[in-house]
Amino acid sequence: MTKRTSAKYKLDRRMGENIWGRAKSPVNKREYGPGQHGQRRKNKLSDFGTQLRAKQKLKGYYGDLTEKQFRKIFGEAERVKGDTGENLVGLLERRLDAVIYRAKFVPTIFAARQFVNHGHVTVNGQRVNIASFRVKEGDVIAVRDRSRQLAIVLESVSLTERDVPDYLEADHSKMTATFVRTPSLADVPYAVVMEPNLVVEYYAKN
Repeated sequence: MTKRTSAKYKLDRRMGENIWGRAKSPVNKREYGPGQHGQRRKNKLSDFGTQLRAKQKLKGYYGDLTEKQFRKIFGEAERVKGDTGENLVGLLERRLDAVIYRAKFVPTIFAARQFVNHGHVTVNGQRVNIASFRVKEGDVIAVRDRSRQLAIVLESVSLTERDVPDYLEADHSKMTATFVRTPSLADVPYAVVMEPNLVVEYYAKN
């Protein structure tokens, strides 16, 4: 299992934004950064700093992917015809852990990765325990029968703080979700503004 390199709440504090829109985020109480110097006036970011921040925010949102993982996905997005930024978001949203999170089977993207790794999920009836597994349009993702009564699942599907996006068709009575289509940036319900175009600029220069 990929090791999470930083606590999710620290990521919120470092970015100064409630990245996942969670009620418990420390940014809801204190918008300044962590540490004894967190309240100092922030200097205006350079173009490089703005691009780096956009990359860190998008990479962190999907469970704080490693740089190697994220760079590989970006490389694939570059090779696909069309807008690289849109392609990048589409590839990230096709990750199995992202689909499990979007379908509201678990409360956080971090829980989704663990949920998949522990073998609670099937794709088209076949057990899959790789969080980075890439789903295709028409794939049916389901919570395994023996896992449907887990507290984390029952609590998550009842949460009202976020909705299932329309590029997924979720049936919480059967604990299944169908991946209808690959979303564009405008379709993805990010809690904050994501700027994949700045990520493209970052990798173009580095």
